[in-house]
Amino acid sequence: MANIQVAVMNTSTVLTDAQVQALVPALQIQVHRDFAPVWGQDANLLFVSQGSAPPGSWWLSAFDNSDQAGALGYHDLTPEGLPLGKFFAGTDIQNGTQWTVTASHELLEMLADPDVNLCAYLQNNSGDTLFYAYEVCDACEADAFGYSINGTLVSDFVYPAWFESFHQPGSTQFDFQSKVQQPFQLLSGGYISTLDPSSSNGWTQAVSQEGAQRYAMRAPVGSRRERRRTPRSHWLRSQPVMRPAR
Repeated sequence: MANIQVAVMNTSTVLTDAQVQALVPALQIQVHRDFAPVWGQDANLLFVSQGSAPPGSWWLSAFDNSDQAGALGYHDLTPEGLPLGKFFAGTDIQNGTQWTVTASHELLEMLADPDVNLCAYLQNNSGDTLFYAYEVCDACEADAFGYSINGTLVSDFVYPAWFESFHQPGSTQFDFQSKVQQPFQLLSGGYISTLDPSSSNGWTQAVSQEGAQRYAMRAPVGSRRERRRTPRSHWLRSQPVMRPAR
């Protein structure tokens, strides 16, 4: 049995509790079967109503949009100071993208880097250095690269080899769907947060050519990108707001 327990809950108005609860079995299969053997991080998932998350659990919460995440007081950590993941179903529905893929994306990234503090160091042939955020779904996050588990679309994710520059193109598997062909490659619609230590810009975002217009440089409230740019002393714990079940 996994040591980590993730409480999945619905704080949105665009999804019913039944819809979010129905997603949990597919996410559980993905974590146990696909993700844990590669990344060595497993978890047990359960759906809970607002205010009933078990003590010691990590949270994965559905919201309408990032403004809602700020207004309701859901910030960076659970009330116990444990990892918290958020996905914005209203934004996905408005943009015509799959909220189930986003939920999968946020869950896997929370498991791979729960403290939002890991990165990979890359030095090019000119001696310049760049740090890549250890986000395991950003590079291949588009719905087109997702896959179905019992009829539910979930996110593709990269393997550790994606962060290892010594691999030659095509020499190993770089993502679960085998769409990525070399380290640090961004698929269409993909992106990754990078830090140039010689620059004063802080964390910025590299995007694939096709995805360049999709993602704003300013990270949305509640996102992992925003958390990475925010001093940890400014991180806030959640104060749940009760919402009637739907």
